[in-house]
Amino acid sequence: MVRWLMTRPDHLSSTDATHLQRILERSPGLAATARHVRAFAHMMTELQGHHLETWIAAVRADPLPAFHVFANGLQRDHDAVRNGLTLPYSSGAVEGRVCKLKFLKRLMFGRANYDLLRAMALHN
Repeated sequence: MVRWLMTRPDHLSSTDATHLQRILERSPGLAATARHVRAFAHMMTELQGHHLETWIAAVRADPLPAFHVFANGLQRDHDAVRNGLTLPYSSGAVEGRVCKLKFLKRLMFGRANYDLLRAMALHN
């Protein structure tokens, strides 16, 4: 069911869409969850950060504690989140490289000197 909630509605098979619709009709909490997840995913994919305040207000209007915690976290760093949801720039490539370097550092901790670590980092 989580896969159904996380998949774009137009990418679901007709059978899966029917099953999901039946479940959502019986559970208002799950229906609200699906609505909030899809709205947030739409904001992310379409770079519509200007809808962030509206989304947070809608989340706070529903009795979903996990979403309230998430919305509070977004609100704490509001400007950065809004820019991330609005601007086309991404630090994904840099973050990926940093993650790989940290992995190599952990992997080689205590086993090699700086020169070998440097060679491994440059080779990868």
